[in-house]
Amino acid sequence: MFTKSLVPMTRGLRGILLVLAIQIGSSNCGNSANWADARIAGPFTCQADFSLAGLEGVLNRFALLQADLVQLLGIAPAKEPIEIYLFHDKATYSAYLKRYLPGVPSRKALYVKNQGSGRVFAFWSQDVEVDLRHECTHALLHASLPLVPLWLDEGLAQFFEVSAAQRVGSHPHVDGIRWNVRRGEVPKLQMLENKVDISQMGRTEYRDSWAWVHFMLLGPPAAREELKAYLADIQHNTPPGRLSTRLANRLPQLDSLYIEHFRQQVR
Repeated sequence: MFTKSLVPMTRGLRGILLVLAIQIGSSNCGNSANWADARIAGPFTCQADFSLAGLEGVLNRFALLQADLVQLLGIAPAKEPIEIYLFHDKATYSAYLKRYLPGVPSRKALYVKNQGSGRVFAFWSQDVEVDLRHECTHALLHASLPLVPLWLDEGLAQFFEVSAAQRVGSHPHVDGIRWNVRRGEVPKLQMLENKVDISQMGRTEYRDSWAWVHFMLLGPPAAREELKAYLADIQHNTPPGRLSTRLANRLPQLDSLYIEHFRQQVR
């Protein structure tokens, strides 16, 4: 009934959330509640069981998320609609998931995909903007690309879950990366590329996935160019090979550049 294609993610001190991409049999689960308000923000249609008046600023920031991904990653805009469903509290959210998506663990936010549209479910909390940016990044990636490698999917979602001003050194992973860099340690990208199952991913893997994305998007221009070329191959259904191999060929001193990037960027 359900097909899991994504995995739990770690957000440092935020704990572990479960992100799911699910093929659901019922096409009307998103229409099975009495929604009090609805707004359109860029590629997103947001429905909530409470008034969204006064939250236009938050929604407008989600509208800018797609432009952010298009600019930094070079991917095409979403090819399918993305729906956001917001609940006023955790109890209502959990009851809804239990009724319409039985068997899905109740977490703070979920990305769900059915035939033709992506759906994001969340409840209002002090972390809701981060939660939604994370899930909406997953939704935008999967609405643009035929596939996204597991580690890269999570690394990108963690990178874009915070605003542009916070991406350099404000993420909870920073302390762990800073400590490793001081010891000259570079996470093996090849090991991340081999992770294809939920049981293979843990706190370290999510941290390292974020770190490699941080390096590629904020480090040497050649690294971002190679990431964009890799994603372009995926978008055009061209076998992309291993990103680790492509980066090593493009930047022969890859490990040294990684260490220098975090020594300069994250202090």
